[in-house]
This record gives sequence, structure tokens and C-alpha cells, in this order.
Amino acid sequence: MAILRTPVWQAINWPGFSELERMRSDLDKLFRGLAEGVLTEPGAGVFPLTNVTEDKENYYVRAELPGIKAEDLDISVTGDGLSISGERKIAPAGQGARYHRKEREAGTFSRKITLPGQIDVEKAEASCSNGILTVLLPKAEATKPKQISVKTAD
Repeated sequence: MAILRTPVWQAINWPGFSELERMRSDLDKLFRGLAEGVLTEPGAGVFPLTNVTEDKENYYVRAELPGIKAEDLDISVTGDGLSISGERKIAPAGQGARYHRKEREAGTFSRKITLPGQIDVEKAEASCSNGILTVLLPKAEATKPKQISVKTAD
């Protein structure tokens, strides 16, 4: 026979106990993170946000880079990768300004993307329009699908 024991404080139906349970759970997560050495400050995410697509001939990388000038970007390609780095500059808010929310950060950034196949580095192109960087990466001939015909033994 199994006996299931419920702590007395959970058996009492008082709304404050659920809040105490939530706080206990949050503290458990905090201490677990400290113990594992992986406690990190929440960030705004990865910058720049990118989409990677492909068709038969090319890979396309589109990155959101609002307000960043082309001369502040460094783009390099390797056999199967793309690296985008640069600096985002934001004008100061002014003397005596008080922030109520600050989500946009200035500073350097770097993003490395590994593609699923080899690219023809010599034919890579990049353009920027309306804050969207588009990088065209032609696939290497060896990775392009080849159509073969089936021979019959007639």
C-alpha cells in the first residue's frame, strides 16, 4: 500500500500559498543556475536577425540591419560559411535624458552562419536596401543537383 503525503501548507486553500510556491520555484531555478555556473543576464537576442533560404542555384541570407551604413559592415565568405560583423552607432539621448526603456544597444556585433553546402566564393554578392542586407551566395557546382537520364537495355 502506497501513502501519498501532501505538505500541510499545500492542503490549506489560501491564495497566498500559490504565490509562495511560485516564488519558491523561481528561487530553485536561480540557485540551480548558480550551481551549474550558467546564470546569465537576459539578452535582447541575437543581432542581426537573419533568414537563410535556398533554391537550386543559390543560398540567400537576409539580415535586418536598420540604421547601419554599408561602410560599418564587414562581410566575408568561406567554403560553407558567412560572417557578418560591424558596428551599430546610436546617437546619444542628450544631456539629462532619463531612459524609461532601453532595448537598442550600440556597439560591435558579429554573426557567423554555416550553410548546408559549399558556395562559390568568387561569385558572392551583397546589397543593402531599406535596412535589409541581402547576401547572394551561389552554390558550388559540386553541390548543385544534376539531372541524369535513365538508359534502357532495349
